[in-house]
Amino acid sequence: MKPYFLLVIAAGFLAACGGGSFSAPRNLDNACLLANERPQYFRAMEQTERRWGVPVPVQMATFHQESRFVGNARPPHVYALGIIPMGRMSSAYGYSQALDGTWAEYRQDTGNRLARRTDIRDASDFMGWYMTLSAERNGIPLNDARNQYLAYHEGHAGYRRGSYNAKPWLLRVADSVAERAVTYEMQLITCGKR
Repeated sequence: MKPYFLLVIAAGFLAACGGGSFSAPRNLDNACLLANERPQYFRAMEQTERRWGVPVPVQMATFHQESRFVGNARPPHVYALGIIPMGRMSSAYGYSQALDGTWAEYRQDTGNRLARRTDIRDASDFMGWYMTLSAERNGIPLNDARNQYLAYHEGHAGYRRGSYNAKPWLLRVADSVAERAVTYEMQLITCGKR
């Protein structure tokens, strides 16, 4: 009876730590409600802001666009002839939708070898690391959500080449990310979290 009881306690502890629950928060349009519903998300982003200087609203708007805060998000499958599965559009995965190669570079550079894309703390730290590199390599201010998002989507070299200029849809998405960052900032000020 005792080992069973310990197993139940351990399972409850893991569930409380968020082991396996990757659903999106209920209200993605209100930063205050999101922060109250998932305080661990907000703490992770605050820690990233302290470490890397990337403002919480910029992170929140990017997470919203990339994964809608779903921890195990993946891009859709690609089908040949509309029926034969050919794999996914890219290796993007997790909250930050980091690609396999970029995630490996992050783990190497930061020494965070156990980092997981399904852990909001690691995903937020990754975003801070990447956006800091965007600032260093391309001169993008950390609070410039639009251009940070373009560099995040296109990569540092793609951003430098201006590859986004041939993608009107991406420019619209980047504008939307920037607007959402401003909205999140105002909401966080209103509820006293900034």
